[in-house]
Amino acid sequence: MELQFTGLDWGIFALYLAILVVSAWFFSQSRSKDSRDYFLAHNSMPMWMVAISTLATTQSAATFLGGPDLGYRGDLTYLFTNVGAIIAAIIVARLLIPRFYSSRVTTVYELLQSRYGGKAKRRAGSIYLLGRVFASGARLYMAAIAVSMILFNDIAADHVITAVVLLTAAGLLQTLIGGVRSVIQSDVIQCMVYVSAALAVVAVLLAQIPADMGQILSALSTPQDGGTSKLALVDTSWNLSDPFNLWATLTGFVLLNIAAFGLDQDVTQRILTCKTARDGARAVLYSVMMVVPVMAVFMGIGLLLHIFYQNPQLMAGAAVSEPTGGDITVFMHYVLHEMPAGLRGLVTIGVIAAALSTLNSSLNSMASVLTEDIYRHWLRERNINKSDAHFVRAGRWGMAIVASALGGMAILCFFWQQISDLPLITFALSVMVFAYSGLLGVFFTALFTARGNARSVGWALAMGFLVTLLQQPWMITMLTGNEQPLVIAFPWQLCLGTLVSFAVCNLGKPIPEEATQELAKARAENPTDSKQIQPDAG
Repeated sequence: MELQFTGLDWGIFALYLAILVVSAWFFSQSRSKDSRDYFLAHNSMPMWMVAISTLATTQSAATFLGGPDLGYRGDLTYLFTNVGAIIAAIIVARLLIPRFYSSRVTTVYELLQSRYGGKAKRRAGSIYLLGRVFASGARLYMAAIAVSMILFNDIAADHVITAVVLLTAAGLLQTLIGGVRSVIQSDVIQCMVYVSAALAVVAVLLAQIPADMGQILSALSTPQDGGTSKLALVDTSWNLSDPFNLWATLTGFVLLNIAAFGLDQDVTQRILTCKTARDGARAVLYSVMMVVPVMAVFMGIGLLLHIFYQNPQLMAGAAVSEPTGGDITVFMHYVLHEMPAGLRGLVTIGVIAAALSTLNSSLNSMASVLTEDIYRHWLRERNINKSDAHFVRAGRWGMAIVASALGGMAILCFFWQQISDLPLITFALSVMVFAYSGLLGVFFTALFTARGNARSVGWALAMGFLVTLLQQPWMITMLTGNEQPLVIAFPWQLCLGTLVSFAVCNLGKPIPEEATQELAKARAENPTDSKQIQPDAG
């Protein structure tokens, strides 16, 4: 094992671990008395803290490694896709968040119960769990790449698997006791750590490159290989294989972010911990606005790394080690081999902070759906009454189950990403489409039409997943034998999947009494809990 750490690096690393232990102990002192407190903190979290936690949840590990990877390989067009995120955040703030608060839901899928009954809610929750295993498993895999580089200086399969196990265990231990309150509070610390680490990398790179800013910008705008400018921000070309052009931004990325901020329990759970719907809406908008400068910093690292490793004429003969492991590890190679002592340790804990921020969020949100939407209903059907403390314990067991599933998916993603050879951020975003297509189709039907029923909801969710699966290049090759199929970028996959899901859901004839009967049964069995869900007038 060839570690590049000095005593100063290990000292900084040890200090960070001590902060993690102390903060986990401190945040867990406020024990949750019921599941609503455990999963929503009884709507008591400050808006600014929720905004930072939302930023950390949506960025974190995918940004820390994926941002430099994308900047190193390509240009800045991904940064422009945040226009789609801003449009989506406004839509979510105006249409969805007020309805979530008025219905006092614990999970966003309870909103479907007021239209289509409990079966629709459970089916939506199940497809969310499946999709979140895909998406969060992919992010955990990215974090494991960094940890594997730190511990073993490579990304061999057995080393990445070891890193996955270590990260999963650390995230589970940090999140298990305190619930969403401790997740949000720790997210604030983790976010400050990894953003500070990124700024430190930018400062060091600028100091190490013996060229002024004008020379750097000139080299980026006219690459040596004769390619297009790496400073390009807007791509107006029409290309179904390009996920970051203007047309994908205004369509698929708007849909992607509506799903992320309004239909994905991983993010909306944080929003629902705010005191009011207005605070929840502001938290969403502020988090999106913070994404732009944070992502610009990480993509800027990738651009500077391109100068560092691919432009020897600007490095003035400086000795630079050859990156190992391919493009996806160029950032960690730089950290471990080129960063000064001390700062190397700071960036390393930044990577781990980003990883834990992602993992903790997923563990708590997925456990909330597993406990509130699925397990609680299972008990109701059998007329089994349990105390509030029981559901807190069930949530913790749910986290352990979820942690195992995410770890398994992260290991699978190691091999999946090797086959796809997609940039890390593109890979992370593309796996979300499997769940988002169906959820968008179902929620659009519920919000904007009077159609649909529990059965059509189930079929719509399944079709959204299936249509996305059929658009994967490897699936097209397997079905047609074409070794070079048309590659459809994930924003367009999402558009088509959502359209098909919406059409299928609208085939169902409305059954008005379906949801009413479900709600009446829920109130009769558990009057206290059923007060959380009110019939939807629309």
